[in-house]
Amino acid sequence: MTDRTYQPSVAGLRAFAALARRRHFGAAAGDLGVSQPSLSQALAALETGLGVTLIERTTRRVFVTTEGERLLPKAIAVIESVDDFLVEVSGVGETLSGTVRLGFIPTVAPYVLPTVLRGLAQQRPELTLRVVEDQTARLVDQLREGSLDAAVLALPAEIPGMAEIPMYHEDFVLALPADHALAGRKRVDPAALADLPLLLLDEGHCLRDQALEVCRIAGVRPDLGHTRAASLATAVHCVTGGLGVTLIPQTAVASETAGGGLATATFASPRPGRRIGLVFRRSAHREDAYRELAGIIADVVSAAGAVRREFAG
Repeated sequence: MTDRTYQPSVAGLRAFAALARRRHFGAAAGDLGVSQPSLSQALAALETGLGVTLIERTTRRVFVTTEGERLLPKAIAVIESVDDFLVEVSGVGETLSGTVRLGFIPTVAPYVLPTVLRGLAQQRPELTLRVVEDQTARLVDQLREGSLDAAVLALPAEIPGMAEIPMYHEDFVLALPADHALAGRKRVDPAALADLPLLLLDEGHCLRDQALEVCRIAGVRPDLGHTRAASLATAVHCVTGGLGVTLIPQTAVASETAGGGLATATFASPRPGRRIGLVFRRSAHREDAYRELAGIIADVVSAAGAVRREFAG
């Protein structure tokens, strides 16, 4: 081989292997689904590029040269590797499989992850999940840089280059000390927040912004307590200790009230709440797989009865 830059085509290798197997141009062309002239051209280009005669043909027979016999196992190995590659590619983007690096915001992860992990293990046991919990802005950064495949965020995210699939809607619930006058009430006017010391999460938590939005829509300026929490669990402990009230998502109620000492009240209709969805890069071209993932998450979380399913398959 004199030209070290030459790269054989897969078509040429397939032509060579088919002729070595069938020893007949018509039969080999039929196996490959090409015309005989196309088969001959592919083989000729391969032999010219390699500088080696691989197949000898006379008017009566076709046979493999000594050099062809030596190179044939290598050609077959290349073809098999290409076929394996194509099989793998055929599933990418179409089915939910392999490893998915999935982000969750902190006000979702502790409350739905056990349900989601059980559901995925039952429905997609071949799927490997890698979970990252972080605030929205940092999850978005990881999506952009490619260290995350998708993230469960509050919607609308409206991030350039990202697609979002709504999964479910959940109400906000007012968390109160157990002896509070509003404890157990079913139709609290959000305007009541004007007279309550409202505890908020730190800057960067989307639930903080959502709580302030509830106040804005209600037309009130909340009495913001001096206490701020880095996690919803800490905010709940502060409420239990009598430092104020806070808003928690419906999915958090069972977990955060399990220890006693915390009461809840629900708001009057239309109840304030949030939409949770799956966000991913449009450039990944895996919408079918992520839509399947979003559907499973929506199904298993809504089956627990705390949310309203919004996924549209």
